[in-house]
Amino acid sequence: MTSRPQPPPTPAAAAPLPGALQIGPHTVDPPVVLAPMAGITNAPFRTLCREFSGGRGLFVSEMITTRALVERNDKTMRLIRFDAAEKPRSLQLYGVDPATVGRAARMIAEEDLADHIDLNFGCPVPKVTRRGGGSALPFKRPLLRAILRAAVAGAGGLPVTMKMRKGIDEDHLTYLDAGRIAVEEGVSAIALHGRTAAQHYGGEADWSAIARLKEAVPEIPVLGNGDIWSAGDAARMMRETGCDGVVVGRGCLGRPWLFADLVAACDGRGPEAYARPSLREVAQVMLRHARLLGEWAEDEARGVIDFRKHVAWYTKGFTIGSEARRRLAVASSLEELAALLADLDLDQPWPPGADGPRGRTSGRNRVVLPDGWLDDPEDATSPACEAESDISGG
Repeated sequence: MTSRPQPPPTPAAAAPLPGALQIGPHTVDPPVVLAPMAGITNAPFRTLCREFSGGRGLFVSEMITTRALVERNDKTMRLIRFDAAEKPRSLQLYGVDPATVGRAARMIAEEDLADHIDLNFGCPVPKVTRRGGGSALPFKRPLLRAILRAAVAGAGGLPVTMKMRKGIDEDHLTYLDAGRIAVEEGVSAIALHGRTAAQHYGGEADWSAIARLKEAVPEIPVLGNGDIWSAGDAARMMRETGCDGVVVGRGCLGRPWLFADLVAACDGRGPEAYARPSLREVAQVMLRHARLLGEWAEDEARGVIDFRKHVAWYTKGFTIGSEARRRLAVASSLEELAALLADLDLDQPWPPGADGPRGRTSGRNRVVLPDGWLDDPEDATSPACEAESDISGG
């Protein structure tokens, strides 16, 4: 991926960043949000990000399937557990059936399971879109409206927001229509990832779409998402697009201290205030992350195994031999992980280029959809419960 060109200094570039974001009764200051990421934004990772931010910002759970929630699936009920310090508690729901989404929202409100509900209309993975969910769903305008209406009604006084993409592909853009529908149905804020479903995570995010959405729905906050790899990127996005805040996903993988940088940028501090941890400091965060996962799972070995997928992100850019990387990625206990980290050259400074892209960066150029999905955008038929049957927790 090529880097985004830096704009020349202009009066607009020097404009102040947006202030606090208001989502229903909740004030988010600074206006930075941790994006829901399946298998990543569980309670331990949210704890790390929140600690680095000093408790400032909004940290959203990984995606929860509405059917699994209303059926009280054991795994799902564990995924929705929040730490006592998490305020507001933010939970993302995925669903394709208005009645089930409404029941899930009502359950959350009546049982005090969260303080804020976000709805997923942005997921591009085939197991979701092939059944009409995620980024495929906004193409069916009446179905989108019915789901939003059911969620807002079920949530009672809880604010409901939504996250979406530009559309299925460049020939089937939906974000402006979806934005107006969201306003009409009482949604409190919208986050837009500046890619289509067909792009997945390839190419460059279209920040101009975020600006167009902001112009189209001035009544509610619009948050931008896509290609925020640093606090500088977040600041540029807000200044270039006029969006009210940012949603950060892949940029914080293996780098939860990015939220400290985001707070610094929004407070008016420059790059000199941004975190540049040595490998020794990174190793300490790695061990804490693995330990938190073990405590959350109530099983140390299981926590360390879950942590393995984070190793490459944390160590990106550092000089570590391939064999050492392999051993770190198969560690099975905290003691083993600590010993392997201690054997590294921990005095290495933060490497140049380590702030760049991480996580998935590939495109697919094809979206897997149900047969005939594109035939009629006015079709309000729900894919119903079958679309949710095997993807609890994202």
